[in-house]
Amino acid sequence: MDRLKNPFSPGAGSPPPELVGRDLDLEQANILLGRIKLKRSEKSMLLTGLRGVGKTVLLKQMEHLAKESGYRTIFIEAMENTSLAALLIPCLRNLLYDLNRIAGAGEKVRRGLAVLRSFISSVKLTVRDITIGIDIEPEEGSADSGNLEIDLPNLFKAIGEAAEERQSAVALLIDEIQYFNKKELGALIVAMHKMQQCQLPIVLIGAGLPTLPGRAGEAKSYSERLFNFPDIAALSPQEAAIALEGPARSWGVIFEAAALTEVYRLTKGYPYFLQEWGYQAWNIASSSPITLEVIQNATAAVIPRLDKNFFRVRFDRLTPTEKNFLRAMAELGAGPHRIGDIADVMKMKATSISPTRADLIKKGMIYSPSYGEIAFTVPLFDAFMMRAMPKLGEG
Repeated sequence: MDRLKNPFSPGAGSPPPELVGRDLDLEQANILLGRIKLKRSEKSMLLTGLRGVGKTVLLKQMEHLAKESGYRTIFIEAMENTSLAALLIPCLRNLLYDLNRIAGAGEKVRRGLAVLRSFISSVKLTVRDITIGIDIEPEEGSADSGNLEIDLPNLFKAIGEAAEERQSAVALLIDEIQYFNKKELGALIVAMHKMQQCQLPIVLIGAGLPTLPGRAGEAKSYSERLFNFPDIAALSPQEAAIALEGPARSWGVIFEAAALTEVYRLTKGYPYFLQEWGYQAWNIASSSPITLEVIQNATAAVIPRLDKNFFRVRFDRLTPTEKNFLRAMAELGAGPHRIGDIADVMKMKATSISPTRADLIKKGMIYSPSYGEIAFTVPLFDAFMMRAMPKLGEG
């Protein structure tokens, strides 16, 4: 049981040693990429799922598929308080310069640079106190109105035409896409609508929390006709067993059946947690097989690691009122729960805690799986809240 040979890889977005249970999603991505290159209409993809379910890993794998298919790729992570334009412009600039370096680059690439120059001027973009510029005259009247919903589609059209001229295609991959505001998300949807109408070679593959389909629908009612929304769920007991046994067997190590059952009970099949338990179990075990006792000992090491590195960073972003709200949710269990029941635990009126509910949804801590109900976006967060706040108000 050499620790250097430990095959498990816990970490945000770290690729697991074996990607399990995602074949249908990868096949759908391959169809999308292939059809767009053939100028066939196909819906772009917005993956949805809870934290720790492996969306980022899957998005990275789809980026790899796009590169294998001859796409130029742009991968960005949306962040709170960072605009869509600030994230996109440096990447689009690099993309167009890359296309411009190709021998015999034509007028469409140069026009793409001119339109991007106009767009930069319209949003007055500065990143880290350095103004981003392009050494080319702007094309006046193109993507410079200052209205993102008008300008972004025109910019994407110029980019798509430039890629098409160079017999190329572009895959835009965006993680944590739910952080864009309604105006930005709407502009992105309108831009992709234009790509579909013009049959230009740009695809969007995004990933976000379960709130994403609803937010996309609020931004533009026709979003469900432009995108597929694959639900990236936890693994089944059989898939979870494969995710643990496959990498271990490559080093001659096996798990006892009771050990696999216990890991699934603890992790609920969420890939991030499977990697944590697999990693610690490997380090604790003195030899094969990995037994139930090893898993029980590993749990004592995993829980503090999760509390410090996975849960605490989210907990520390919360206000005292928000912590109390989530602590009341936790007292009711994993959920989903009705807001009236949470209000009862807090000894408050439901109307009084509704603003806190809205703030927590905006922060990505909770979501509404069905009308009138809310649940945690972070699996196992209810148990963490009980550890972090033994009583209401003690956080």
